[in-house]
Amino acid sequence: MNPHTYIIGEIGQNHNGSVDIAKLIVDLVSRPVKEEVFDIDLKPMDAVKLTKRDLKEELSVSQMNQPYNSPHAFGRTYGEHRAFLELSDEEHHEIYQHARSRGLEFVETLCAIGCLSLLKLFTPDYLKVASRDLTNLPLLEAMAETKIPIILSTGMTGKKELDDALDIITRYHSSISILHCVSQYPTHPDKLNLNTIRYLKKHYGQYRIGFSDHTIGIAAAAVAVGMGAEIIEKHVSIDRRMKGTDQAGSLGPDGVNRMIRDIRVTERWLGKEDLFVEEEVAEARRKLERSLAAKRDLLPGDVISESDLHLLSPGDGYQWADRGLVIGRTVTKKIPKDEIIYGDFLG
Repeated sequence: MNPHTYIIGEIGQNHNGSVDIAKLIVDLVSRPVKEEVFDIDLKPMDAVKLTKRDLKEELSVSQMNQPYNSPHAFGRTYGEHRAFLELSDEEHHEIYQHARSRGLEFVETLCAIGCLSLLKLFTPDYLKVASRDLTNLPLLEAMAETKIPIILSTGMTGKKELDDALDIITRYHSSISILHCVSQYPTHPDKLNLNTIRYLKKHYGQYRIGFSDHTIGIAAAAVAVGMGAEIIEKHVSIDRRMKGTDQAGSLGPDGVNRMIRDIRVTERWLGKEDLFVEEEVAEARRKLERSLAAKRDLLPGDVISESDLHLLSPGDGYQWADRGLVIGRTVTKKIPKDEIIYGDFLG
């Protein structure tokens, strides 16, 4: 049975403060996906993710009041910008219901204890801890107390911080997933270090291990699945040219389709840990492999020696390793030069 990768489409702040845009992203990641050459229907993404902040617990006063002159700004100050991008608990609930109607699960990144207020309206399938909050132990404890499964990103932390976080959460439950992540947007190829996935699987194998991908393109996600990642998280957008700091580094509609296709096909590629010949290869093997053939005309009564043999296609006769079954045998029917030697030609 093929493994199944849990794929999360991260909306993040790519909704630009609009519930309608968030719903369009939900529609995007729930579209059917097909492998065209072999006409295989592939499962789309499994979930979407939103982020909830409580601005009272977000930034210092000076940071909130700092002028924000970015071309991606939605407000005069950074605080106004952040406030513009925040959706209410009720709006999160509306997007949650829309995702459910499209067959998707729902993940919430909660950035403050105050954000747990939205749990009065609905229960996400997973709570996500952003990389920056892995050391926010009071928040982790409040999230763990809900008993909702938790996903941790490791983008800004090392082993000690991860172990401290796990110590807090496992006091309440062990439904934990850990995502390898590099909090560089986009992540430089030399800094990705996908071998961390193997490290996490070796040292934290009791948890589900995955990859939160901030690279440009789609290749890293498929490689991560090949290395054993069971979860993939990737930013998505309905239009990478839209205003917003994360849009350009996200996947647009075509990229979403291609990444899902490549991940689902990679699942099929992996197969089983064995060495064998697929049934579909048997015909090619018969046609292309080589069999023992006559180097000269072999006449009835001739006794075959090794010097009478060489190898030609097709491969439906004796192989070279089986030449002991042919050498010393008497020819009963003429075998023309450069023709395959079959058992019914021999005495």
